[in-house]
Amino acid sequence: MNRILKTTAIAAAVIGVAGVAQAREQARIVGSSTVYPFASYVAEEFGATTEYPTPVIESTGSGGGLRLFCNGVGDDTPDITNASRRMKPSEFERCEENGVTDITEAFIGYDGIAFAQSNANEAMDVTREQIFLALAAQVPVDGELVDNPYTQWSEIDDALPAREIAVYGPPTTSGTRDAFEELVMEAASEEMDAYGGEGYTDIRTDGAFIDAGENDNLIVQRLAENTDAFGIFGYSFLEENADTLIGSSIDGVAPTPDAIGSGEYPVSRSMFFYIKNQHADEVPAMYAYADLFMSETMIGDLGYLKGIGLIPAPAEMREEARQDVENRETLELADLK
Repeated sequence: MNRILKTTAIAAAVIGVAGVAQAREQARIVGSSTVYPFASYVAEEFGATTEYPTPVIESTGSGGGLRLFCNGVGDDTPDITNASRRMKPSEFERCEENGVTDITEAFIGYDGIAFAQSNANEAMDVTREQIFLALAAQVPVDGELVDNPYTQWSEIDDALPAREIAVYGPPTTSGTRDAFEELVMEAASEEMDAYGGEGYTDIRTDGAFIDAGENDNLIVQRLAENTDAFGIFGYSFLEENADTLIGSSIDGVAPTPDAIGSGEYPVSRSMFFYIKNQHADEVPAMYAYADLFMSETMIGDLGYLKGIGLIPAPAEMREEARQDVENRETLELADLK
C-alpha cells in the first residue's frame, strides 16, 4: 500500500513538473486593453507559425499590468506587459525594488482615444472643454468651484443636444484613463482661472461617468443598449465597430488614422510593451514573440496590425524601436523623465 502511494506521489510530482515546464513554454502577457487586440493578433500568428505555443494574454489595464510585471522575477510573474502609455518613473522604481532590473521598452505605434456613440444618433462634435465640463467632479460656476451641476449636454452649451450626460469609460488602472485625464481633463482645465493654472483631473462619481471596466468591448455593447450615452476607448475599437458607432470630432479634428499619426488629433497617444529580460532563459518564446511583434509584417505601413486599427509610426521611428528590441536595450530611469 505504501509502495502504491509512493509511486502515485512520484507520478503526480512528475506530472506537476511537466505541467510547469509546459506552461513556461508559453509566454505570459498582461496589460492594456487597448493594446490587447494587437497583442492577441500577434500571439495567434506566433502560435500558428512557430514551434512555440500561443502566448497567454490577460487584459488587466496598463496600470494593473505594470503592477503585476513589477512584482518580481519568477514563474508567478508575467514576462511582458502591454501599455497604452509609457511606464511611469514610479513604476520603474517599484520594479527595481522588487528585483526587476533588466527591462526592454518596445514602442509599437500610435492610437487615438475615441469619444464615440451609437450611429443611431447624429454626429455630435465637441471640444475638450465641453467634455471636461461634462465630466469634472467640480466645475467653475460664477467664479467658484462647485460640485458638477450639469445633467444634460445642452446645459454646458446650448448648441449641444438636450441629452443626458452619460459616459462609459475606463477605470483608474487603465492607460486609456491616464491618457484621457492628461490629454483632455488636464489640457482643458489648465487654461481655466478657477483651477489656478494647474490641471484638474478629478472625474465626477455621481453616475454621469460610468466605470465600465477594462474590457472596451463591453463599452461598445453598452452603447448599443443606451443610445444616449458616449464611450471612451481606443480608436481601434471605433474602427472595428464602424458599422454601429460614430466618433466625435474633438476641437474640430476627426479621429482618423492620418490625424492620429500626425498628432493633429488632440487625443492621440503612443503604445508600448515591456519585456522582462530576466525571464529570457526560462521563457525562450518571449523574445521570438517580441521580434515578430516588432516586424514590418506587423507594425509596418502595410502591416497586419494597421488593418485592425494600429496607426504605424514613421519608418525611422519603427526601425529605431525594432533595434532596441533586437539588441535587448535596457531601459533606464533617465529615459522616462
